[in-house]
Amino acid sequence: MNEEELLAFCTDWLTAWTGNNPEKLLEYYQEDALYIDPANREGLKGHKAIGRYFERLLEVNPNWKWEPIEIFPIASGIVLKWECSIPVGQEVINEVGLDIVEIEGEKITRNEVYFDRTRLLSAIEKKH
Repeated sequence: MNEEELLAFCTDWLTAWTGNNPEKLLEYYQEDALYIDPANREGLKGHKAIGRYFERLLEVNPNWKWEPIEIFPIASGIVLKWECSIPVGQEVINEVGLDIVEIEGEKITRNEVYFDRTRLLSAIEKKH
């Protein structure tokens, strides 16, 4: 994919993170993909494990929004700088983070998510 196609892919993929549709989101991932985020530092491997996680995560966060800020093409895919808005009760947490996204064909084979969850976890604690 060229840079324009990568940006379009990221925009569509990030849109799929909103709306509590884990099946749609999982379509972006190869069957044996690896997914790593701050809550899963050891990683989740394959559709079954990633799908279970996405089901729980999207159910709790159906209205969050993710948007690409900038992409940095690499040989195996992209490094993506993004911004998200996460509603937590009456508060909205805005964060910026990075993903390493490796792509084969038009499917993600590896997705590593990095961001500081401090404000998000604090807001969740206050809510409960």
